[in-house]
Amino acid sequence: MTRRFLSILLSVPKWLVSALVRNGQNVVTAFVQIWAHKGRSILTTLGIIIAVTSIIAVVSFVEGFGNYVTGMLKNYGTSYMVVRPDRPYGMRRSGMRRVRMTMEDVEAVRTECSSIRRTTPFVYRRETVSYGGETAKDIPIRGVNEFYQLVRNFPVDAGRFFGPVDVENGAHVCVLGRTLLKMLECDDSIVGDYIYISDRRFRVVGLLESKGGFMGEDQDETIMIPYTTALIIYPDMRERVIFLAEATSDEEIGQAESQMTRVLRRRHGLQPGHPNDFHVERQDQTLDELEQVRTIATSILAGIVSISLLVGGIGIMNVMLVSVTERTREIGLRKSVGGRRRDIMLQFLTEAVVLSTLGGAIGVALGYMVSSVGSLHPKMVTIEVPMWSVALAMGFSAGAGIIFGIIPAFKAAVIHPIDALRHE
Repeated sequence: MTRRFLSILLSVPKWLVSALVRNGQNVVTAFVQIWAHKGRSILTTLGIIIAVTSIIAVVSFVEGFGNYVTGMLKNYGTSYMVVRPDRPYGMRRSGMRRVRMTMEDVEAVRTECSSIRRTTPFVYRRETVSYGGETAKDIPIRGVNEFYQLVRNFPVDAGRFFGPVDVENGAHVCVLGRTLLKMLECDDSIVGDYIYISDRRFRVVGLLESKGGFMGEDQDETIMIPYTTALIIYPDMRERVIFLAEATSDEEIGQAESQMTRVLRRRHGLQPGHPNDFHVERQDQTLDELEQVRTIATSILAGIVSISLLVGGIGIMNVMLVSVTERTREIGLRKSVGGRRRDIMLQFLTEAVVLSTLGGAIGVALGYMVSSVGSLHPKMVTIEVPMWSVALAMGFSAGAGIIFGIIPAFKAAVIHPIDALRHE
């Protein structure tokens, strides 16, 4: 028993080498046939080339834009939450009180929630800003505290951000975004000078680093002022305060949300079974949802353009059927000298796979070219071709060769040698 097992084990390398040699000969024969019919081969693989090029280009552009948006969200931070007063559906009918969120609520969250590192109120309005003879209308005004630049990663690159003394005193100071600076046609020398926000004079103490655009909104077209000053200017916002809460770490954000929810429900007198009268928006959940959307979009678009693989595969099958007819006498000669059915079948199947794989390789090269040309546009995001898309495209093209080459290969294998030799 042991001797027989050893003999079988020793015969495996010989069989493997023999199979590789035979398959290598089939590959060489396939390239000879492709070269002999260059024009027909190019037209045959055109469907595969277009399909693979489309897959590479679509996946690269979707991934490029997805990476850009994901990077922007991570740049803004993923460990903070936005909390805003919110009227649940059916709140009036249930007899609940009107929605309120005050600075006392924000202070309670900051002091009673151990998993929250820092908080900042957020008062948002749009106003007209003027400096010298220039005026900019409908500019976002953000009333925040000194921690906002840390929570949202908004550092300054000229001057300073307003500090706790400015916030406590309700000082008329501000920091400007770079886009607004251009709109007012001024430069860094504006630091220390005064601008007007709806006829109220503010001293510019700093300029924010450029953040760029995000989701159609220019993040640099903004002014930040102390929230205390904003609440003095807009007293109607004192009972509907929005605030940001930053967790101590990304891992603690779930616990931070739970602690904050308990504190706010207790302060708002909400009974068990009553819905929250506030809404918590977590950045990490937004990032997860974005990743899911990107995955779905990539899959759907890649699936749509992969339909052209079906067209390319049908073209390969038609040409291989023609090739079987043209080479019927060759098939008869090979069978007459001892060629087996599986050898004939493997030869034609190899030709179909080589033809489709060659088309896939050309499609990958064209896909890289399209992605590179698209990246040259000054407003285009960075586009990189993911290696998994190349492997997927090449696998699909080779699979198309196998699926659509099996029928011509089987037809060639079952031809009777006598009928093949009589074929004219």
